[in-house]
Amino acid sequence: MFYRDEAQRRIRAQICKEALVWQSLQHPSILPFLGIDQETFPGYLCLASPWMEQGTVLKYLESHGMANVDRLLFEIAEGLQYLHSQQVVHGDLRGANILISNGWNACLADFGLTSFSDVTASTDTSHNRAGSLRWMAPELIDPEKFGQRFLRTPATDVYAFGCVCLELYTGQPPFADFRETAVILKVSDGVRPERPTCAPTMSDTLWDLVNDCWEQQSTNRPLSEMLYGTERCL
Repeated sequence: MFYRDEAQRRIRAQICKEALVWQSLQHPSILPFLGIDQETFPGYLCLASPWMEQGTVLKYLESHGMANVDRLLFEIAEGLQYLHSQQVVHGDLRGANILISNGWNACLADFGLTSFSDVTASTDTSHNRAGSLRWMAPELIDPEKFGQRFLRTPATDVYAFGCVCLELYTGQPPFADFRETAVILKVSDGVRPERPTCAPTMSDTLWDLVNDCWEQQSTNRPLSEMLYGTERCL
């Protein structure tokens, strides 16, 4: 909803920013952008995309079983690598923002926190720390500890991808048994979730990749194109 004040201008600018980023992206693992709708809901601007009947990847796995979990992770890695190749940071990668297409493929969606990485590198984004804490890299949770400011980067997306791997295998968010205040302390101190013990068993290769994505220092994490290493364990 738009108000006739500064808040209205900020919200409209954010929606236009998201639309500009989204409309430039074309990849099988990225949810397509159709346009901006001003008529369906008067007073609102809506970003329109094709309807995905299968819902989120979490809903799909719950309904259809885990047989395709590694293939879906590979497609998610493909989508993330494509975003980064376009100098785009997703900013909020998690199961709820990954949809299943009518062709039964994973599509990255919800680019509300997306930014062009070359722009954010020179722009102070500390005023916008929205996001999903359980998927946040340590340098986003406590930037001062790392001598940084709050800045979403390809490395923070890679950290979130490790969390998505855990989430898809368990059906739960990282540190599901802990409150967010405890999660903040654990992640900041370098503590990570334990390896899933439920069926299907996560391979040693994939678990090693997850831990590489979770490296405390962002410079030690793999680049998104290296996530294709998941193919070796699919």
